[in-house]
Parts: sequence; structure tokens; C-alpha cells
Amino acid sequence: MNLHVKSLSATRAGRTILHPTDLTIGAGERIALVGPSGSGKSTLGHALIDRFGGRGGVVAHVPQSPDEALDPLRTLRFHWREAEQALGRPPDPARQSELLAALGLPDADLKTRPWGWSRGMQQRFVIALALIGAPKLLILDEPTSALDPVIAAATMDLVDRHLAATDMAILLITHDLGLAAKRAERIWVLEAGRIVEDVATAKLLSRPASSAAQALVAHRNWAVLPC
Repeated sequence: MNLHVKSLSATRAGRTILHPTDLTIGAGERIALVGPSGSGKSTLGHALIDRFGGRGGVVAHVPQSPDEALDPLRTLRFHWREAEQALGRPPDPARQSELLAALGLPDADLKTRPWGWSRGMQQRFVIALALIGAPKLLILDEPTSALDPVIAAATMDLVDRHLAATDMAILLITHDLGLAAKRAERIWVLEAGRIVEDVATAKLLSRPASSAAQALVAHRNWAVLPC
């Protein structure tokens, strides 16, 4: 099922951060949202979450850093139970085992606290939490920026592999064009709170039309990162 959004917008202190925007996200689609710092990328992601907030299970969010999602004083088991309760899901050990294994955390000890795990493990755990409700759209907001490039690439490989057979759509918010080029089939370019391009990834990389996209593509080092 496609997700359609009309006139999505956001203001802060009387200033428009995201101008009214219509969006369509296809089932199973992989979209990257790129743009310069301050263009409103995270704002658009949060506006989508707010729009669908009353429809549980439609959208799930993975923040930039696991610190934003995990309380260092609480066990990982506590976080899992909290997520299940928030989604109205009964405890399901089979689902838990499947998701943790899919994210490279088989036989994980959830009695520990977040600081007992590496940053890469913490972020994979947060992604697993986001998948508990099998949302129609998974928003990944700079999900690998706190990880080294090799661990980041391995994490995204795990996500891609697990979701390959599903119709869950992904919106990848990133400043990293290399990550967007490898992981998305379609790219939205945001500039000053407006989507100035919405095109297939290959077309944007070969023929960027907007000044924002041209500036991103001009930095050729994006093409050699592991992503």
C-alpha cells in the first residue's frame, strides 16, 4: 500500500522550516532524502512521524544516535518490553529472536545495559526495536553517522537483507550521497525547506538539475566510500 501525504509542513518560532509538500511513497520503495545542513531533512522526517502518529504501526523512526533512544540506566530487555507495550504488542520471544538475529545480534544478552554493547550493536538494537511493529515506513535519520564506515556498511547490509522480502518502505535521511546512491532507488533533494528534485537515483547522479544536487554530486569522494 502506498503512503500519500498532502501539504506536509513545519514552522518553528513563526519561521517556515518545511514548506507545504505533497509526497507519495510506494510500498517497498527505498528513498533517500539528501540536502545541505539546515535544509530541513530531519524536520521533514519528524513531520511525517507526526502526521501518521495517530495510526500506530504505520511509521517507525531510527534516530541518528542510539543515545537518543536508549536509557543507559535501563536494561535492553526493559527497552524491548517498553517498545512492545507502546505498540500494543504482546511479548513474542520468537519475533524477538528473529529480529535480533536478522540484525546480527543472535543470542544477545538483553539483561545488560546499553553501555555494555558497542555503538554498532546499540544502533542495530535500536533498528530492531523500530521493526517490532512491522511498520509500512521505516525512517532512518542519519542512522550510520555515529559509526565507522565499515560497521555502517555492514549495518545497512543487514537491514537491506532483512527487509528485501517485505513491502516495508524506507526513507533514508542522510548528508552522505554515497550512502544514498548505494541504498536508494529514488532521491529527494531538499533545499531551504523545499524538495527541489524527486528523481531516480541514477538520473540525479548523472544529470543533477538543481543547484543543491549539483553541489552534492560535484564532491566526487562520495563515490569511493564503503556505505
